[in-house]
Amino acid sequence: MKPQNPAERLLYRAMVLTWPFYAIGALYIVGPVLAWTLGGLAALALYLGPAMRCDLRNQVPVHPLVWLWIAGMTAMLVALWVGHLDWGLGLKKTIKSSIGWAKGWALLALFPLIGAVLPIRREVLVRGQCVIGLWTLVLAPILLAAPYIGLPERIFTSPLKVVGGPGPEYFSVYFFTWDPASWTPRWQFYAPWSPFAALLGVIMVLFALEEKDRRWMAAGVMAGVLMILASKSRMGLVGLAACTVAPRLLPLILQGWAWRLTAGLTASLAVFGTAILSLAQDSVAAFKGARADSTRVRATLQRIAEERWVNDAYWFGHGTVQPGSHAVEYMPIGSHHTWFGLLFVKGLVGFLALAIPLLVHIAIVLRDAATHSRGRLPLGVLMTIVLLSFGENIEIEAYMLWPGLVLLGVHLRELNAAKERSTAYVPGSASDQRLGQIGVQHDM
Repeated sequence: MKPQNPAERLLYRAMVLTWPFYAIGALYIVGPVLAWTLGGLAALALYLGPAMRCDLRNQVPVHPLVWLWIAGMTAMLVALWVGHLDWGLGLKKTIKSSIGWAKGWALLALFPLIGAVLPIRREVLVRGQCVIGLWTLVLAPILLAAPYIGLPERIFTSPLKVVGGPGPEYFSVYFFTWDPASWTPRWQFYAPWSPFAALLGVIMVLFALEEKDRRWMAAGVMAGVLMILASKSRMGLVGLAACTVAPRLLPLILQGWAWRLTAGLTASLAVFGTAILSLAQDSVAAFKGARADSTRVRATLQRIAEERWVNDAYWFGHGTVQPGSHAVEYMPIGSHHTWFGLLFVKGLVGFLALAIPLLVHIAIVLRDAATHSRGRLPLGVLMTIVLLSFGENIEIEAYMLWPGLVLLGVHLRELNAAKERSTAYVPGSASDQRLGQIGVQHDM
């Protein structure tokens, strides 16, 4: 698996060096630098067209969804400026928040653009994730033994924190952390906290399942499952079950026997429906009770964010998160939930700026996943991002989600390439030659 152009080489090396970057507290810097560097390269490739070097030349039209993502994230920046202006937060805070947008929300548009324009193969991204998995398995024994052999919880906080970020945890290196509720160890691996590590584990499993080499696949799957279990995250367990299975079952909606089976199961609800409903309610209660304090804090944060959004700043929000009280363990209002956080910080405009491109993207990927195996991985990635959005703020975690975001762009490029190949053309024409180039690149 050898990278065939500078873009692939840069992405692959960034992935395989994930643990070394984490060891020096540099991961929060690597993501945005990759986004803006390769995003500029993608823009250059679009501008130069045929004059671009052949191994970086864009061969197919850019999917319209990429421009929708760019428009949505630009609207996010406008909402940020208006919110700061409405609340008189000052020029200094506006500039700081704009830089935060460039390191967060902007990445949700830049990485799909990179994947959609530059000739990056999904196989390179898949192998890169499996290499991270191998690193994780090699380091797992010392990480898992650390709390039992007297090693410290945190190793150090990198001096790179001077570049600025949401908090010191983004630049800190940990062996493990203590769960304040049960005082038992939890592991976060190379993520800033444990629940996020669990969702990164889900993404690793999704990528590993696409690997053709069984040894690399085993490394990726085992490492991903280990991250989910060791993080002790409920959301990770849900993601492992739902995000890996659902995309592979989706093609069944086109099978007649599946519809007949569904009809039979639906009819049986008349007999077993009450028992199933009771079991589901008990399961949800047990799920929430597993970490009751966390559930309570999150629910309180969401309620406060919703009330203050409706009453104070309906259209453009408050411009930034605000400190919380003791009732929410001093967690910032607008955190721990992407959608309520958007309503509080950027109002309805910010909410729609994310919701519209995300829903359109899900619809496109759902349709492709139902008819073609290439849609399974992007659908799993989107499902993981949606799941993550209900427990975290995805904008401050985009710097770690970039392999999945690039893959979404690669999938859009694959869709356009397939459309180009299926379009009728005259042999020997310019379109014929262009499609031949696409086919050669795809075969590589």
